[in-house]
Amino acid sequence: MGQARPAVIGASGIRPVKVEGDHGTPVGVLPLRQVFYRADRTARPITTLPLEPLSPTDGWCDDQSDANYNRFVALPYPAGHERLWRDDHVYDLVVVLGHNDAPPVPGRGSAIFLHLPPADGRPTEGCIAVPEAVLRDLLRDGLTEIEVLPPA
Repeated sequence: MGQARPAVIGASGIRPVKVEGDHGTPVGVLPLRQVFYRADRTARPITTLPLEPLSPTDGWCDDQSDANYNRFVALPYPAGHERLWRDDHVYDLVVVLGHNDAPPVPGRGSAIFLHLPPADGRPTEGCIAVPEAVLRDLLRDGLTEIEVLPPA
């Protein structure tokens, strides 16, 4: 499918069946849906994907019982959600991956992103993280999907 690249993944490793909150990264071919970036912190990436600057009112619903589960939401939001405008730099450049989104199935995982690695080197909560230079290269080169392989 392409060149393999090292990445930081979820603390529970790669999961053939993703479950909300399991800290696993889902196996499979994950299409790149949309790119968000912090315009106050980083340059606009070069990409053919839909691209939006983040704002402090941007969030992602992770509440399995909510109609907007695994969807972008505007904050404040009454159901459980993740803030996309973060104090750390993990979401300074973030790509929404096509996992459990067509349509979302409650409990099968939400907010699976391709983003920047945590500064302290810790694993993600289920996302995939690569250095900013790598992510920018992938976007510029027209990457449209990534493949997460099961453990050997």
